[in-house]
Amino acid sequence: MKVIGIICEYNPFHNGHLYHLKKVKELFPDSLIILVLNGYFLERGELSIISKEDKTKLALLNNIDIVVELPFVYGTQSADVFANASITYLEELKCDYVIFGSESNDLETLNKITDYTINNKDQYDALVKKYLNEGVNYPTALAKAIQIDFQFEPNDLLGISYLKSIKLNNYKINAMTIKRTNNYLDTTLDEKIVSASNIREKLKKKMDIKKYVPSMTIPFIKDISLENYFKTIKYKIITEKDLSIYLDVDEGIENRLKKVIHECTSVEDLLEKTKSKRYTYNKLRRMLIHILVGFTKIDNQNLKYEYLKILGFNNKGKKYLNKIKKDINVSLTPNRKSKTYEYELKCAAIYDLITNSNALEFEINNKPVKF
Repeated sequence: MKVIGIICEYNPFHNGHLYHLKKVKELFPDSLIILVLNGYFLERGELSIISKEDKTKLALLNNIDIVVELPFVYGTQSADVFANASITYLEELKCDYVIFGSESNDLETLNKITDYTINNKDQYDALVKKYLNEGVNYPTALAKAIQIDFQFEPNDLLGISYLKSIKLNNYKINAMTIKRTNNYLDTTLDEKIVSASNIREKLKKKMDIKKYVPSMTIPFIKDISLENYFKTIKYKIITEKDLSIYLDVDEGIENRLKKVIHECTSVEDLLEKTKSKRYTYNKLRRMLIHILVGFTKIDNQNLKYEYLKILGFNNKGKKYLNKIKKDINVSLTPNRKSKTYEYELKCAAIYDLITNSNALEFEINNKPVKF
Protein backbone atom coordinates (compact mmCIF):
# COMPACT_ATOMS: atom_id res chain seq x y z
CA MET A 1 0.00 0.00 0.00
CA LYS A 2 1.36 3.40 -1.01
CA VAL A 3 0.83 6.40 1.24
CA ILE A 4 -0.03 9.49 -0.80
CA GLY A 5 0.13 13.05 0.44
CA ILE A 6 -1.83 15.98 -0.97
CA ILE A 7 -1.85 19.62 0.11
CA CYS A 8 -4.98 21.72 -0.26
CA GLU A 9 -6.98 24.63 1.15
CA TYR A 10 -10.46 23.57 -0.08
CA ASN A 11 -11.73 27.13 -0.41
CA PRO A 12 -14.17 25.71 -1.37
CA PHE A 13 -14.00 21.97 -2.02
CA HIS A 14 -14.95 21.75 -5.72
CA ASN A 15 -15.08 19.44 -8.75
CA GLY A 16 -11.41 19.98 -9.49
CA HIS A 17 -10.53 18.54 -6.09
CA LEU A 18 -12.72 15.53 -6.84
CA TYR A 19 -10.92 15.11 -10.15
CA HIS A 20 -7.56 15.25 -8.38
CA LEU A 21 -8.60 12.55 -5.87
CA LYS A 22 -9.98 10.37 -8.66
CA LYS A 23 -6.68 10.57 -10.54
CA VAL A 24 -4.73 9.68 -7.38
CA LYS A 25 -6.87 6.58 -6.95
CA GLU A 26 -6.37 5.66 -10.61
CA LEU A 27 -2.60 5.88 -10.15
CA PHE A 28 -2.60 4.09 -6.78
CA PRO A 29 -5.82 2.08 -6.31
CA ASP A 30 -4.79 0.62 -2.94
CA SER A 31 -3.40 3.84 -1.51
CA LEU A 32 -3.92 5.63 1.78
CA ILE A 33 -4.39 9.37 1.29
CA ILE A 34 -3.19 12.00 3.77
CA LEU A 35 -4.30 15.62 3.34
CA VAL A 36 -2.43 18.60 4.76
CA LEU A 37 -5.21 21.17 5.14
CA ASN A 38 -4.90 24.92 5.60
CA GLY A 39 -7.37 26.46 8.03
CA TYR A 40 -9.17 29.78 8.57
CA PHE A 41 -6.76 32.17 6.80
CA LEU A 42 -5.03 31.09 3.61
CA GLU A 43 -1.77 31.34 1.66
CA ARG A 44 -2.95 34.02 -0.75
CA GLY A 45 -4.18 36.18 2.10
CA GLU A 46 -7.82 35.14 1.94
CA LEU A 47 -10.42 34.07 4.47
CA SER A 48 -11.69 30.52 4.17
CA ILE A 49 -15.37 30.41 3.22
CA ILE A 50 -15.63 26.99 4.87
CA SER A 51 -14.52 26.36 8.45
CA LYS A 52 -11.59 24.08 9.20
CA GLU A 53 -13.87 21.52 10.83
CA ASP A 54 -16.26 21.46 7.88
CA LYS A 55 -13.40 21.19 5.38
CA THR A 56 -12.16 18.20 7.34
CA LYS A 57 -15.60 16.60 7.13
CA LEU A 58 -15.74 17.17 3.38
CA ALA A 59 -12.31 15.59 2.97
CA LEU A 60 -13.28 12.47 4.92
CA LEU A 61 -16.58 12.21 3.05
CA ASN A 62 -14.55 12.06 -0.16
CA ASN A 63 -12.33 9.16 0.84
CA ILE A 64 -9.36 10.96 2.32
CA ASP A 65 -8.08 8.81 5.17
CA ILE A 66 -6.22 11.27 7.39
CA VAL A 67 -6.49 15.06 7.59
CA VAL A 68 -3.59 16.99 9.14
CA GLU A 69 -3.58 20.66 10.11
CA LEU A 70 -1.34 23.19 8.41
CA PRO A 71 -1.11 25.80 11.20
CA PHE A 72 -1.84 29.47 10.57
CA VAL A 73 1.76 30.45 11.28
CA TYR A 74 2.88 28.55 8.16
CA GLY A 75 -0.28 28.60 6.07
CA THR A 76 -0.36 32.38 5.60
CA GLN A 77 3.22 32.85 4.49
CA SER A 78 5.07 32.74 1.18
CA ALA A 79 4.98 29.65 -1.02
CA ASP A 80 8.34 28.38 0.26
CA VAL A 81 7.26 28.53 3.93
CA PHE A 82 3.81 27.09 3.16
CA ALA A 83 5.34 24.27 1.13
CA ASN A 84 8.15 23.42 3.53
CA ALA A 85 5.78 22.99 6.47
CA SER A 86 3.35 20.92 4.42
CA ILE A 87 6.04 18.63 3.02
CA THR A 88 7.63 18.28 6.47
CA TYR A 89 4.34 17.00 7.90
CA LEU A 90 3.89 14.54 5.03
CA GLU A 91 7.46 13.29 5.48
CA GLU A 92 6.84 12.85 9.19
CA LEU A 93 3.82 10.71 8.37
CA LYS A 94 5.94 8.47 6.12
CA CYS A 95 4.30 9.39 2.81
CA ASP A 96 5.68 7.74 -0.30
CA TYR A 97 4.48 10.46 -2.68
CA VAL A 98 3.19 13.99 -2.72
CA ILE A 99 0.94 14.52 -5.72
CA PHE A 100 0.14 18.07 -6.77
CA GLY A 101 -1.73 19.77 -9.59
CA SER A 102 0.45 21.28 -12.31
CA GLU A 103 -0.32 23.47 -15.29
CA SER A 104 2.65 22.15 -17.27
CA ASN A 105 2.57 18.59 -15.93
CA ASP A 106 6.30 18.62 -16.70
CA LEU A 107 8.02 17.30 -13.59
CA GLU A 108 11.39 17.03 -15.33
CA THR A 109 11.47 20.76 -16.11
CA LEU A 110 10.16 21.66 -12.66
CA ASN A 111 13.00 19.65 -11.13
CA LYS A 112 15.57 21.37 -13.36
CA ILE A 113 14.25 24.79 -12.36
CA THR A 114 14.32 23.78 -8.68
CA ASP A 115 17.91 22.57 -8.95
CA TYR A 116 18.93 25.85 -10.60
CA THR A 117 17.34 27.96 -7.84
CA ILE A 118 19.15 25.89 -5.19
CA ASN A 119 22.56 25.68 -6.85
CA ASN A 120 22.62 29.35 -7.88
CA LYS A 121 20.69 30.77 -4.94
CA ASP A 122 22.55 34.05 -4.38
CA GLN A 123 22.71 34.96 -8.06
CA TYR A 124 19.12 33.84 -8.63
CA ASP A 125 17.72 35.78 -5.64
CA ALA A 126 19.61 38.92 -6.68
CA LEU A 127 18.31 38.75 -10.25
CA VAL A 128 14.72 38.12 -9.17
CA LYS A 129 14.89 41.14 -6.85
CA LYS A 130 16.42 43.23 -9.63
CA TYR A 131 13.69 42.38 -12.13
CA LEU A 132 10.93 42.87 -9.55
CA ASN A 133 12.33 46.33 -8.80
CA GLU A 134 12.15 47.07 -12.52
CA GLY A 135 8.41 46.49 -12.32
CA VAL A 136 7.91 43.06 -13.91
CA ASN A 137 5.64 40.51 -12.23
CA TYR A 138 6.98 37.58 -10.21
CA PRO A 139 6.61 34.82 -12.86
CA THR A 140 8.36 37.00 -15.46
CA ALA A 141 11.14 37.83 -13.00
CA LEU A 142 11.71 34.10 -12.40
CA ALA A 143 11.87 33.30 -16.10
CA LYS A 144 14.32 36.15 -16.74
CA ALA A 145 16.50 35.18 -13.77
CA ILE A 146 16.75 31.54 -14.89
CA GLN A 147 16.82 32.46 -18.58
CA ILE A 148 14.28 29.83 -19.48
CA ASP A 149 11.35 29.85 -21.87
CA PHE A 150 8.76 28.56 -19.43
CA GLN A 151 5.32 29.84 -18.52
CA PHE A 152 5.31 30.04 -14.73
CA GLU A 153 1.77 29.42 -13.46
CA PRO A 154 0.57 29.42 -9.82
CA ASN A 155 0.47 25.65 -9.25
CA ASP A 156 3.80 25.08 -10.97
CA LEU A 157 5.34 27.79 -8.79
CA LEU A 158 3.98 26.10 -5.68
CA GLY A 159 5.19 22.76 -7.01
CA ILE A 160 8.72 24.15 -7.31
CA SER A 161 8.50 25.09 -3.64
CA TYR A 162 7.45 21.52 -2.78
CA LEU A 163 10.39 20.13 -4.73
CA LYS A 164 12.74 22.62 -3.09
CA SER A 165 11.65 21.46 0.37
CA ILE A 166 12.19 17.81 -0.54
CA LYS A 167 15.66 18.45 -1.97
CA LEU A 168 16.95 20.87 0.69
CA ASN A 169 15.83 18.60 3.54
CA ASN A 170 16.88 15.35 1.85
CA TYR A 171 13.40 13.96 2.40
CA LYS A 172 12.54 10.50 1.11
CA ILE A 173 9.14 11.51 -0.25
CA ASN A 174 8.74 11.46 -4.05
CA ALA A 175 6.80 13.97 -6.15
CA MET A 176 4.27 13.39 -8.91
CA THR A 177 2.05 15.79 -10.85
CA ILE A 178 -1.48 15.68 -12.18
CA LYS A 179 -2.35 17.91 -15.13
CA ARG A 180 -4.44 20.87 -13.97
CA THR A 181 -7.55 21.23 -16.11
CA ASN A 182 -8.10 24.98 -15.67
CA ASN A 183 -6.33 28.29 -15.22
CA TYR A 184 -6.25 29.48 -11.60
CA LEU A 185 -6.27 33.12 -12.71
CA ASP A 186 -9.30 32.77 -15.00
CA THR A 187 -12.39 33.90 -13.09
CA THR A 188 -14.79 33.76 -16.04
CA LEU A 189 -14.66 30.13 -17.20
CA ASP A 190 -17.98 28.28 -17.19
CA GLU A 191 -16.81 24.67 -17.42
CA LYS A 192 -17.74 21.98 -14.90
CA ILE A 193 -14.26 22.21 -13.40
CA VAL A 194 -13.15 25.76 -12.62
CA SER A 195 -10.75 27.22 -10.07
CA ALA A 196 -11.63 28.08 -6.48
CA SER A 197 -10.96 31.74 -7.36
CA ASN A 198 -13.51 31.50 -10.15
CA ILE A 199 -16.09 30.03 -7.76
CA ARG A 200 -15.47 32.69 -5.12
CA GLU A 201 -15.86 35.40 -7.76
CA LYS A 202 -19.19 33.89 -8.78
CA LEU A 203 -20.28 33.80 -5.15
CA LYS A 204 -19.49 37.52 -4.81
CA LYS A 205 -21.78 38.14 -7.77
CA LYS A 206 -24.52 35.98 -6.19
CA MET A 207 -24.30 33.50 -9.04
CA ASP A 208 -25.37 29.86 -8.78
CA ILE A 209 -22.32 27.62 -8.24
CA LYS A 210 -24.03 24.22 -8.09
CA LYS A 211 -22.48 23.26 -11.41
CA TYR A 212 -18.94 23.66 -10.07
CA VAL A 213 -18.99 21.97 -6.65
CA PRO A 214 -20.28 18.69 -5.22
CA SER A 215 -23.74 19.06 -3.70
CA MET A 216 -22.36 18.25 -0.25
CA THR A 217 -20.17 21.39 -0.36
CA ILE A 218 -23.02 23.90 -0.68
CA PRO A 219 -24.37 23.77 2.92
CA PHE A 220 -20.92 24.44 4.37
CA ILE A 221 -20.16 27.62 2.38
CA LYS A 222 -20.31 30.89 4.28
CA ASP A 223 -20.88 34.30 2.70
CA ILE A 224 -17.76 35.87 4.19
CA SER A 225 -14.51 37.47 3.08
CA LEU A 226 -11.66 39.54 4.48
CA GLU A 227 -13.92 42.56 3.98
CA ASN A 228 -15.87 41.48 7.07
CA TYR A 229 -12.84 42.45 9.14
CA PHE A 230 -12.15 45.81 7.54
CA LYS A 231 -13.23 47.94 10.53
CA THR A 232 -11.11 45.82 12.89
CA ILE A 233 -8.10 46.08 10.57
CA LYS A 234 -8.65 49.82 10.23
CA TYR A 235 -8.83 50.20 14.00
CA LYS A 236 -5.55 48.31 14.47
CA ILE A 237 -3.75 50.35 11.80
CA ILE A 238 -4.95 53.62 13.37
CA THR A 239 -4.21 52.72 16.99
CA GLU A 240 -1.03 50.63 16.79
CA LYS A 241 2.09 52.69 17.42
CA ASP A 242 4.45 50.38 15.53
CA LEU A 243 2.98 48.25 12.75
CA SER A 244 6.45 47.15 11.64
CA ILE A 245 6.53 44.51 14.39
CA TYR A 246 4.07 42.41 12.37
CA LEU A 247 5.12 39.89 9.77
CA ASP A 248 5.28 41.21 6.17
CA VAL A 249 5.10 44.87 7.25
CA ASP A 250 8.40 45.81 5.62
CA GLU A 251 10.25 48.54 3.77
CA GLY A 252 8.34 51.37 5.42
CA ILE A 253 4.92 50.30 4.17
CA GLU A 254 3.59 50.94 7.68
CA ASN A 255 3.91 54.65 6.92
CA ARG A 256 1.87 54.24 3.77
CA LEU A 257 -0.80 52.34 5.70
CA LYS A 258 -1.01 55.07 8.33
CA LYS A 259 -1.23 57.74 5.64
CA VAL A 260 -4.06 56.28 3.56
CA ILE A 261 -6.16 54.37 6.13
CA HIS A 262 -8.42 57.31 7.04
CA GLU A 263 -9.63 57.67 3.46
CA CYS A 264 -10.24 53.94 2.90
CA THR A 265 -13.69 52.39 3.15
CA SER A 266 -12.88 48.75 2.39
CA VAL A 267 -10.09 46.21 2.24
CA GLU A 268 -10.15 46.45 -1.55
CA ASP A 269 -9.76 50.22 -1.30
CA LEU A 270 -6.83 49.83 1.10
CA LEU A 271 -5.14 47.32 -1.21
CA GLU A 272 -5.47 49.65 -4.20
CA LYS A 273 -3.99 52.56 -2.28
CA THR A 274 -1.00 50.62 -0.94
CA LYS A 275 -0.09 48.31 -3.83
CA SER A 276 3.33 48.84 -5.43
CA LYS A 277 5.68 46.85 -7.65
CA ARG A 278 7.26 45.40 -4.50
CA TYR A 279 3.96 44.43 -2.90
CA THR A 280 1.62 42.05 -4.73
CA TYR A 281 -2.04 41.84 -3.75
CA ASN A 282 -1.38 38.43 -2.19
CA LYS A 283 1.44 39.74 -0.01
CA LEU A 284 -0.62 42.76 1.03
CA ARG A 285 -3.55 40.58 2.02
CA ARG A 286 -1.25 38.31 4.03
CA MET A 287 0.17 41.40 5.70
CA LEU A 288 -3.31 42.63 6.68
CA ILE A 289 -4.13 39.20 8.12
CA HIS A 290 -0.94 39.25 10.19
CA ILE A 291 -1.87 42.70 11.50
CA LEU A 292 -5.40 41.49 12.26
CA VAL A 293 -4.23 38.41 14.15
CA GLY A 294 -1.17 40.13 15.66
CA PHE A 295 1.41 37.73 14.17
CA THR A 296 4.79 39.28 14.94
CA LYS A 297 8.16 38.91 13.24
CA ILE A 298 9.77 37.84 16.52
CA ASP A 299 7.26 35.02 17.02
CA ASN A 300 7.80 33.92 13.43
CA GLN A 301 11.57 33.77 13.94
CA ASN A 302 11.15 31.47 16.96
CA LEU A 303 8.75 28.97 15.40
CA LYS A 304 9.42 25.25 15.81
CA TYR A 305 7.63 22.16 14.53
CA GLU A 306 6.38 21.27 18.00
CA TYR A 307 3.41 19.09 17.14
CA LEU A 308 1.45 17.55 14.30
CA LYS A 309 -2.28 17.94 14.79
CA ILE A 310 -4.63 15.32 13.36
CA LEU A 311 -7.91 16.98 12.34
CA GLY A 312 -9.70 13.83 11.31
CA PHE A 313 -9.43 10.23 10.14
CA ASN A 314 -11.43 7.18 9.09
CA ASN A 315 -10.87 3.58 10.25
CA LYS A 316 -8.18 3.00 7.64
CA GLY A 317 -6.41 6.18 8.71
CA LYS A 318 -6.69 5.26 12.41
CA LYS A 319 -5.03 1.88 11.80
CA TYR A 320 -2.20 3.56 9.89
CA LEU A 321 -1.62 6.15 12.62
CA ASN A 322 -1.50 3.43 15.27
CA LYS A 323 1.03 1.58 13.14
CA ILE A 324 3.46 4.49 12.69
CA LYS A 325 2.94 6.64 15.80
CA LYS A 326 5.98 5.19 17.59
CA ASP A 327 8.15 6.41 14.70
CA ILE A 328 6.75 9.97 14.61
CA ASN A 329 9.18 12.46 16.12
CA VAL A 330 6.67 15.09 17.24
CA SER A 331 3.55 14.99 19.40
CA LEU A 332 0.22 14.23 17.70
CA THR A 333 -1.58 16.62 20.04
CA PRO A 334 -1.06 20.39 20.25
CA ASN A 335 1.48 21.78 22.65
CA ARG A 336 -0.88 24.10 24.49
CA LYS A 337 1.98 26.36 25.60
CA SER A 338 3.34 26.87 22.10
CA LYS A 339 3.02 30.03 20.01
CA THR A 340 1.74 27.93 17.11
CA TYR A 341 -1.24 26.75 19.17
CA GLU A 342 -1.76 30.22 20.65
CA TYR A 343 -2.15 31.69 17.16
CA GLU A 344 -4.46 28.87 16.11
CA LEU A 345 -6.76 29.76 19.02
CA LYS A 346 -6.63 33.46 18.11
CA CYS A 347 -7.54 32.70 14.50
CA ALA A 348 -10.46 30.52 15.58
CA ALA A 349 -11.77 33.23 17.92
CA ILE A 350 -11.48 35.86 15.18
CA TYR A 351 -13.21 33.51 12.70
CA ASP A 352 -16.04 33.06 15.20
CA LEU A 353 -16.64 36.81 15.25
CA ILE A 354 -18.38 36.61 11.87
CA THR A 355 -19.49 32.97 11.70
CA ASN A 356 -21.50 30.48 13.71
CA SER A 357 -18.93 27.75 13.22
CA ASN A 358 -17.83 27.23 16.85
CA ALA A 359 -14.27 27.25 15.56
CA LEU A 360 -12.76 28.10 18.94
CA GLU A 361 -14.59 25.22 20.60
CA PHE A 362 -13.29 22.88 17.89
CA GLU A 363 -9.71 24.03 18.58
CA ILE A 364 -9.95 23.83 22.37
CA ASN A 365 -11.63 20.42 22.45
CA ASN A 366 -9.03 19.00 20.04
CA LYS A 367 -11.23 16.05 19.09
CA PRO A 368 -10.50 14.74 15.58
CA VAL A 369 -13.42 14.25 13.22
CA LYS A 370 -13.97 10.49 12.87
CA PHE A 371 -15.62 8.67 9.96
